[in-house]
Amino acid sequence: MEPAMNAEEIYTLTIDGKGVATATASPVLDPATQAVIGLAPIADGDCLDAAIVAARGAFGHWRDAGHDVRARSLLDLADAIAANLDDLSRLLTLEQGKPLARAREEVMGSAFWLRSVAARTLPESVNEETADRRSITRRVPFGVVAAIVPWNFPLLLAVWKLAPALLAGNCVVLKPSPFTPLTALKLGKLARGILPDGVFNVLSGGDDLGPRLVEHELVDMVALTGSSRTGQAVMRTASAGLKRLMLELGGNDAAIVLEDADIAVAAARIFQSAFSNAGQVCVATKRVYVHDSVFDAFFERMVAHLDALKVGPGHEDGVEMGPVQNLPQYQKVTALIDRARSQGLALRSAELRPGLDSGLFIAPVLVMDPPWDSEVMLEEAFGPVLPIVRFRDAGDVIAHVNAGEHGLGGSIWSSDLGRATALAHQLQTGMVTINEGAYLAPWVPFAGHRQSGLGVENGQEGLLAYTQPQTLTTRLT
Repeated sequence: MEPAMNAEEIYTLTIDGKGVATATASPVLDPATQAVIGLAPIADGDCLDAAIVAARGAFGHWRDAGHDVRARSLLDLADAIAANLDDLSRLLTLEQGKPLARAREEVMGSAFWLRSVAARTLPESVNEETADRRSITRRVPFGVVAAIVPWNFPLLLAVWKLAPALLAGNCVVLKPSPFTPLTALKLGKLARGILPDGVFNVLSGGDDLGPRLVEHELVDMVALTGSSRTGQAVMRTASAGLKRLMLELGGNDAAIVLEDADIAVAAARIFQSAFSNAGQVCVATKRVYVHDSVFDAFFERMVAHLDALKVGPGHEDGVEMGPVQNLPQYQKVTALIDRARSQGLALRSAELRPGLDSGLFIAPVLVMDPPWDSEVMLEEAFGPVLPIVRFRDAGDVIAHVNAGEHGLGGSIWSSDLGRATALAHQLQTGMVTINEGAYLAPWVPFAGHRQSGLGVENGQEGLLAYTQPQTLTTRLT
């Protein structure tokens, strides 16, 4: 049944531990119906300055509070998220479009991420210890971190940045996507009273807010998840102040299915990887290379999964794929499909049931054996479109994948783990999996190569990314 939400709820910014209303607000739409589900406050220049000044003012106290205090605050925030599981999940489904079960996974995953990061510690290494001198290197925070997150996983990707930044002793100003700001605004409200005033601030607004946040002189680090083009723009702006950067950007992840793969398992897992969250996942499988000897069997199984997929509003029972999140992305994906069709490519599309015309629903599409240099192979669709091509020589596939501009993730599918590992070592990507889709966990470092990113998220390296080394040397004699 449809989730009950209060459409009249007033959403506020979080600045210096307080809810702040604004003079103007923008409507937030349910992508399944295009109905207005809430009004997000638009932060102006004064709000921006106030949030950053508050973060700067809170920094010294938060840095000096100590690791245990900061870790305890993360655990308390995780408890608050878990206690509000139902409301957050319903809101996330409404503004993002994903099935309610997947929204619940994101909410609980966010709490889990906070708890996992809270268990980590920052290292201190001894460089020299003699009768004359002691030299140690410790990790210290940057100061104010601007966290900019997209619309595909608005809560989880915020926590990916928030948790390590706060544990390391930084203060954070979070800017959610204007398409999905409500869950982040709720997170800011939950954090009031848990985190000291100024430590965590949340600003919603239009596309102009991000650049103003990046260029602000009191921001020390920018952590962004977004497209490669956006990452380039952020890098240019941040260079003027030599701000530290963590950029998790676009990908065009390839799955390589060898002739000895378990076709049933590979098809099921690759289909899930490709069409989860309507394909709006940075590490989704976005193209599949299948050995010629098993291509037909593999494609047949993918068609069976396609025909069985239930598409609809995320609040309906049994729905496995919701709408594309926003109109610009819907137009981009449908235009890509139309061009593929006009080029005479073989498309196998699912049937959408009647009654979905008012939403941003796209029937998921398999593209059968397009040219390797076709747009549908080289362009990151970030939607429910999956090209599947034949190959005979795995070396040719590796070379083709490595020649592209992206290097986020990829997967190898084979019953010969030695051969699969050897091929995985040749892929120039930040993550490679064998016999499964992308594997993401708080303890697993996640980084992109080439145009897919700069820096590391998650794992111990992801925590260290929010710190800089400080070496202290003491002369003892």
